[in-house]
Amino acid sequence: MGRLIGWAATAVGVLVVLFVAAAAGVVTAVSGNGYGTGCGAAVATVGTAPGGLSAEQAANAAVIVAVGQRMRVPVRGWVVAVATALQESELVNVRGGPDDSLGLFQQRPSQGWGTPEQLMSPDYAATAFYTRLLAVPGWERLPLTVAAQRVQRSAYPNAYRRHESHSTQIVAAYTGGSLPVCDGVTVAASGWTRPVAAEIGSKFRTGERPGHDGVDLMAPRGTLIRAASAGLVVRVRCNVDNDSWEPTGAAMPCDRDGSPGVRGCGWYVDIRHTGDIVTRYCHMIRQPAVHIGQTVTVGQPIGNVGSSGNSSAPHLHFEVHRSYPANKDNAVDPISFMADRGAHL
Repeated sequence: MGRLIGWAATAVGVLVVLFVAAAAGVVTAVSGNGYGTGCGAAVATVGTAPGGLSAEQAANAAVIVAVGQRMRVPVRGWVVAVATALQESELVNVRGGPDDSLGLFQQRPSQGWGTPEQLMSPDYAATAFYTRLLAVPGWERLPLTVAAQRVQRSAYPNAYRRHESHSTQIVAAYTGGSLPVCDGVTVAASGWTRPVAAEIGSKFRTGERPGHDGVDLMAPRGTLIRAASAGLVVRVRCNVDNDSWEPTGAAMPCDRDGSPGVRGCGWYVDIRHTGDIVTRYCHMIRQPAVHIGQTVTVGQPIGNVGSSGNSSAPHLHFEVHRSYPANKDNAVDPISFMADRGAHL
């Protein structure tokens, strides 16, 4: 088995102690069989309470992380769970709440969550939360606040959103800053990953190219392009010169290489993310592998590198926009944007 987590409090802070499954003194949060299909995460030792938490809050966060690890919940689920507990109880095991709500997640015995004694156990409460989260179809493709609300059914469905940054910071303390996925893609604790692994070519709005609203990633032809974060596909088009078409399934002008004399993105995709951030992926080799209205997970393949449209060689032109819909006025430098989220291009 992988390494597991226990907690000990000291005068100088809270320490995560890693144990093998057979070790004595392991907290109850790390016993039992797993339920999810996520890859096992490497858990880092934390010398002080992460994210400015008190010792009590940090201990409860550690249980939530440990239960997620035990159940093999994809690590993004840990972020959802911690954000939910921050909203519901501030990561304090509250005995009294509205109506008959109890514990870290303010779960209610009258709604079938368990007995009052069970719900006051952080291990039980986290297990119950993850069990219901894993039952939500496509939860990992949903914005955090939507995924949390599908489980909690709160009177304040958008309140979880404000805790995403803090919960990401907390979980990052346990994972060394990365959220692994099964196919080898490294996802930052922020929920972002680089769309391709490649050297950077032309950068954002340089003196030579002030109208270049993205960054060119010089990946070879056919390289898999991945969604930089979970979101909703809002545009799939073929764009050449002054014309633009939605895919028809038939041959289209973007199915061949372009040139520096041709205008446009060629085959491209726009994905709308939490907070109305939009990412754009240009010059694909063929019709993208996604369609408008499709939700995608972070790291999900969406197409392949090509040279359609305004292009002299195969590469991915990658843009980030601060609001929806994407336009030149809300474009930002993808290099600094991704670096701020721990997903360096």
